[in-house]
Amino acid sequence: MRRLQDNNSGFTLIEVLVAMVILSVGLLGTAALITGIINGNKVSNRITTATVLAQDKMEEIKGLDYSSVVSEPRSSLPSPYDQYERQVTVIDPSPAANMKTVTVTVYWESSKSVSLQTILSR
Repeated sequence: MRRLQDNNSGFTLIEVLVAMVILSVGLLGTAALITGIINGNKVSNRITTATVLAQDKMEEIKGLDYSSVVSEPRSSLPSPYDQYERQVTVIDPSPAANMKTVTVTVYWESSKSVSLQTILSR
């Protein structure tokens, strides 16, 4: 009598399909994660740029004479920052006599903004 030997050297179709499903789910999850990371980096870059633009304006204001510090309306910035808008608000006298509260706000995408605030005195 001849004895039949089991041949287990290959994969069944079901095993291959299950492996493909597991691999597909993993790759889709990785793609979603990478997309989220890219969007997060873009937002972080915009916040950093807006903060630097606000800091630059605040330093410029601090170099002015006290009486020269006045509010500026919201306006677009020159290229390459033309997607940003900046506004300067000066409240005088605040918080006390001979003091001004200065707020510099930089906007992008019309609803997002970064604000910096300082108090100047004579």
